[in-house]
Amino acid sequence: MTKITLAWELLEQGISKSHAAKHLGVSRRTIIRWAQAIQTHGDLQTFLDYYHQAKKGSRQKRKIDAILKRRIWAIREKRHQCCGQKIQYFLEKEYDTQVSVTTIYKVLSEKYQLRSKWQKNKLRGPVPVAKSAREVVQMDTVLFGDVFAFTAIDIFTKECDVLLRSSLEAVDGKVFLDHCMPRRFDNFSEIIQTDGGSEFKGLFSDTVSAYCHRHRVARPYRKNEQSYIESFNRSLRKECLGWSKYKASEIPQLTLQVEEWLRYYHYVRPHISLGMRPPLVDQV
Repeated sequence: MTKITLAWELLEQGISKSHAAKHLGVSRRTIIRWAQAIQTHGDLQTFLDYYHQAKKGSRQKRKIDAILKRRIWAIREKRHQCCGQKIQYFLEKEYDTQVSVTTIYKVLSEKYQLRSKWQKNKLRGPVPVAKSAREVVQMDTVLFGDVFAFTAIDIFTKECDVLLRSSLEAVDGKVFLDHCMPRRFDNFSEIIQTDGGSEFKGLFSDTVSAYCHRHRVARPYRKNEQSYIESFNRSLRKECLGWSKYKASEIPQLTLQVEEWLRYYHYVRPHISLGMRPPLVDQV
């Protein structure tokens, strides 16, 4: 309450909201909310009385609907132990329900052990660095509504590939492996690195050893470990498919669009890390 009083006095003296927030050690947005509330209540003392009364007593914990819990658990089981972000996607798609990822993980923790109590971080070794072609290929997926783009890039040569699918299952991951490895990466890479998504488990895990010596799963929430493929995914959105949501029936025409862009990417588009040279310019 003292901070609210001081904030109002500073604002009345003509001090900016940003300087007042810095001086009081609170966010600028908090200062704005206090100022708006004081103006709504008419004066400072009326708001302070209201604020003091509102802070009395304990607050009831928010209850999560039981039906929502069952839906989250059902999606988790049906979608091969998928992560919270994908559960959020399927909730919106199948039930038209918007739920925060934090709430989803809170519900999941009631039924599942999401992390080991004794080994929080699995040892995965250093992040691979490539000094020649076919040493490291990173793979990922990008969501475009009902269309899922499987992407891959050789982090040394910057050669890449994209395959559009109508679902995000392990069988789709296997199909992508069988599609891109012979076409772009000479059927082999020392290391293939993916995230821990369900599309890179099951059939994908059973097949990947045929194309590499080691399959490395990047640590969760460490985007820098997948920096090359994340950068490529951004280029795919920005220069080709955009941020639109597509229907599965559009995959044939979208594939033509992607193939045309891949030709441009490989043979025309300059790449800074390659000295402003396209990845496959020498093969033209």
